Amino acid sequence: MTPLEIELKALMLASLKGDAASHRSLLDQLSRRLRGYYKAKLAAIGRDTSEAEDLVQEAVLAVHIKRHTYDPREPLTPWVHAIARYKLIDFLRRNRGSLADVPIDAADEVMADDDHAGTESTYDVRRLIERLPEGMQCAIKAVKLDGLNVAEAARRCGLSESGVKVNIHRGLKTLAALIARETRT
Repeated sequence: MTPLEIELKALMLASLKGDAASHRSLLDQLSRRLRGYYKAKLAAIGRDTSEAEDLVQEAVLAVHIKRHTYDPREPLTPWVHAIARYKLIDFLRRNRGSLADVPIDAADEVMADDDHAGTESTYDVRRLIERLPEGMQCAIKAVKLDGLNVAEAARRCGLSESGVKVNIHRGLKTLAALIARETRT
């Protein structure tokens, strides 16, 4: 195991035991690494690297929500990488990107639990989303939960397409802050 894997896994294990500081540190470190990962992947397929921030927020939120599915007997980084890769594929699917452009680095990187939230996690997410302003709620539910594209979400929510994008970006940022605040208590 690499020193990074040892450190991240230790933070995850402490986080699973309720250590809020470890959970914050884990999410911060993962955010930095995922930002680099997404920028590299997006640049490699000719996409705007500014889209990386939304992907980082989605992946970190998924790690938070799905943390109960992590098997402590296994390394952490392949589990996180699988989540990150699935989020990238979902993003490209929603934004009409080609899935053929996403390279499969190694078979073991895609082996993880499916990315559907369990009942408890779904409740947590919906409870947190309900704390957002209505426009953010609608945009996030339409695109992130219901799988609509931005144009469809704009029609559903009565917003412009750029308004949907802004609401999603700000909403995910707010959700990440809410999660961090909740893990401190």
